[in-house]
Amino acid sequence: MAKFDLTSRMGQYLDRHLIFPLLEFLSAKQIYDENELLQVKLDILSKTNMVDYAIDIRKQLYPNEDVPEDMTNRRLHVVHQLKGFNEICDPVLSLMSDDELMKKMETMRDSRTLMNFLQEELGCEANMMESMYKLAKYRYECGNYSLTTSYLYFYILVMPTSDKNYLNVLWGKLASEILLQNWDTALEDLNKLREYIDNNSFGSALQSLHQRTWFIHWSLFVFFNHEKGRDLVIEMFLYRPQYLNAIQTMCPHILRYLATAVIITRSRRSALKDLVKVIQQESYTYRDPITEFVEHLYVNFDFDGARQKLHECQMVLFNDFFLIAVLDEFVENARLMIFETFCRIHQCISIGMLAEKLNMKPEDAECWIVNLIRNAHLDAKIDSKLGHVVMGTQPLSPYQQLIEKIDSLSVRSEALQNLIERKLKARTQDMRWGAQDF
Repeated sequence: MAKFDLTSRMGQYLDRHLIFPLLEFLSAKQIYDENELLQVKLDILSKTNMVDYAIDIRKQLYPNEDVPEDMTNRRLHVVHQLKGFNEICDPVLSLMSDDELMKKMETMRDSRTLMNFLQEELGCEANMMESMYKLAKYRYECGNYSLTTSYLYFYILVMPTSDKNYLNVLWGKLASEILLQNWDTALEDLNKLREYIDNNSFGSALQSLHQRTWFIHWSLFVFFNHEKGRDLVIEMFLYRPQYLNAIQTMCPHILRYLATAVIITRSRRSALKDLVKVIQQESYTYRDPITEFVEHLYVNFDFDGARQKLHECQMVLFNDFFLIAVLDEFVENARLMIFETFCRIHQCISIGMLAEKLNMKPEDAECWIVNLIRNAHLDAKIDSKLGHVVMGTQPLSPYQQLIEKIDSLSVRSEALQNLIERKLKARTQDMRWGAQDF
């Protein structure tokens, strides 16, 4: 399963603290050598202030060795630094502990009014907010995410969006809420961050692209844990051109999560055509069993291939940190999609053959089909003696057939247009470089 694991790709766009849950998951799945994973954890921890955690990991790696003196000294240094930051920020920390004062401040929506209030009424200078930012960052590096969220909330409350640290504060607040698994608050922070990224320029289009790429990866934590997340995955990744462009340009492996969201969300079946179009466009840069399942079923109408890929999909989801929780839903909906597509082509279907294509036993398949016909109100009936499912006749009107053909031609034309544009762009760049060389 290591060839389907995306942790190394995703880690490039995640904060080091967000990588730890993924490494813990991989450790439980035993996909990689445990000592290698421990060494990776230790390397990452060396760049944080979580010294106690690093010492524990080192003891697991080298049980017969004493803790190095430099680690012990670093722990003392971290404690000393933290004490110094707390003393500098003591006036603001005292203010934050006053609930009535905090409620009063929350009613002051304007950051300038808030800052004036802090300076005139409480004697807090503007440079103290810079110290609060440093304290929050230090707390975060120590792994104290709960205090980090409260400090950064205060910072966002007081400082304007034009502040030099504002974007970093939004990222830090989101990361802390994710690590605390506060999914409702994390979704609010995610929306604030998206609005900031979309409404601000970052010096160049490339920097904006990098911001969106990081945003896409961090959003997976929220989208696959929040009840509204599945719809938001589809809306964000498929129907916001700037984010779809980021996926196609920087991280086509995110198509795994987009495809899964479309498959498990029955209310968004209309997104399938758009998903298929994107998967076809990017099939030369990224493929995995989930995207191939969609291609086999909706492009090639290869039911045997789809059945084989469904088995691989189960293995992929079982070993994916973000998708393991939706494994059962995925299998159920994937079987339903195979059944629906098969029924559009055939009027009389053998239950035994259908069971084989659904990776089920014949008796289980018959019960599953009975429940499906009853719950989905399908125009079908089962002939138990012959072991057949007989579909009702629902011929497509000439108009519907014409619409479907036009849709198909539109998808192919757009794919051809994109291919031509990419080739022209590459050719133009080659000519430009050639002119520069000359």
